[in-house]
Amino acid sequence: MKTLKFTKMHGLGNDFVVVDAVNQDFDPLAAPLTRWADRFRGVGFDQLLVVEKTEAAGVDFRYRIFNADGSEVEQCGNGARCFVRFVADKGLTDKQEIVVETAGGIIRPKLLDNGLVTVNMGRPRFKPSEIPFVPLPAEQSDENALAYHVAIEQQVQVSCVNMGNPHAVMVVAAAAAAPVETLGAAIEPHTQFPERVNVGFMQVVDRCAVRLRVYERGAGETQACGTGACAAVVAGVRLGLLDAGVPVRVSLPGGDLFIEWQPEQDVLMTGPAETVFDGELHY
Repeated sequence: MKTLKFTKMHGLGNDFVVVDAVNQDFDPLAAPLTRWADRFRGVGFDQLLVVEKTEAAGVDFRYRIFNADGSEVEQCGNGARCFVRFVADKGLTDKQEIVVETAGGIIRPKLLDNGLVTVNMGRPRFKPSEIPFVPLPAEQSDENALAYHVAIEQQVQVSCVNMGNPHAVMVVAAAAAAPVETLGAAIEPHTQFPERVNVGFMQVVDRCAVRLRVYERGAGETQACGTGACAAVVAGVRLGLLDAGVPVRVSLPGGDLFIEWQPEQDVLMTGPAETVFDGELHY
């Protein structure tokens, strides 16, 4: 029987189990993650976050992310904010800004004096091969298109953005009425997205504010999605719907994030990270 110490955290209701694998032995690939993720028979989480040592020069930690279905993914924005809060609170670092290695690239989360966390999420990528995404034959000639079509029962238009993980963003008239569960579930595993995709439903309120719901890859709809908020603002700026270079309020079911992006620059995300409780798992 093994004992694993963990911390339950959330970023705007997007909830996590965070594990310190620097000071305790933990192999996530050998752990019953789907059982722990069960909200009735386990702890319950959208993602499990693992803090590991890194061999990379100039990097403080390695950050691994596992969905509720057990799949490992490249990036998680809300998780990144919780990550820096966790390593600071647990005394794993005395830095306010850290450099973190993820499967989706290097990120730089920073604790602010007001308790919020800002994360430099890096630069978005748009080429279909970088998402990855397979355009329809009629659209394959333009690798810098602002939007493409996904062929389900009827074609739907999406803007494709890689924020360390793949996103498809749809502009909708009203986020509250968007068919997130049905349309999100249809697009997320679609064959045009070889590694599946996170699906965002964005309502533009004004040039500095949107409402957003996200159907996350491997988790379903969540209360908030940090990379989804970044992808939505990037898509909105590229489509000419949102202002560049200023904080855009992204209102998700769990609360608000502020995303700032200037084309050809990195994306900055600011929002809260909260600790819920510490516990132990026995397996």
